[in-house]
Amino acid sequence: MGTPYHLQSPRTILNKIISMKQQQPEAALLPGPGPGQAASLSSSKIILKPRHRTTPAMCVLLIITGMVILIMYLSLKPRTPSFDTANAALSSIVCIGGPPGPGPAYFNGDMMLVANVSNPNQKIDVVIQSAAVELFFRSRLVAAQALPAFRQRRGQFTVINIHMVSSQVTLPPEVAIELANQMKSNKVMYTIRGSFKVREKFWSWHYTYWVTAICELELTAPPNGILLARTCRTSK
Repeated sequence: MGTPYHLQSPRTILNKIISMKQQQPEAALLPGPGPGQAASLSSSKIILKPRHRTTPAMCVLLIITGMVILIMYLSLKPRTPSFDTANAALSSIVCIGGPPGPGPAYFNGDMMLVANVSNPNQKIDVVIQSAAVELFFRSRLVAAQALPAFRQRRGQFTVINIHMVSSQVTLPPEVAIELANQMKSNKVMYTIRGSFKVREKFWSWHYTYWVTAICELELTAPPNGILLARTCRTSK
């Protein structure tokens, strides 16, 4: 404990009172924000302004727009164009190298496809903006062909002749053996994959999407290979 006030000199007591007076303003300023802090709080209030609420008129407009789109969709009943392999002719398959020798085989082939692209929509015209057809054997790409753009009116179908030529395509030994066995059994299995960029048009309304078609083909062996069976499916 310090010296009691009644035993201290008047000068000492006066100095303590002056010191206490000077410390009180500083302590009063510590809890509250300074001028700079007050400015930052006001600026944060400006940045964090609440968003404008959607007006009732805007809600009604959005509901009406959605109903119009739904009515148009139900009335049009849009359908995806379909792809089908109507016919095919396998005229040549030649494998160079491969089993029983070491290393891979080199595949050469020649096939003619007759494809049918149909627009099943009765109220919508479509435009095939770009298309490509690929030929696979045992998941190995052996030929590819790009198709020109064309337009189809509602209910119209288009027949396309596609020449698929394979030249020096590398096949692993096991795939080359499978191809040789299928030719001996007179049943050669191919897979066709088509990719189409479709643009639907109805008055001023346009809609673009991609369509993929997969066809599994079974043909007799060349030189007079004919189509025995096929299964095709088309999806977006």
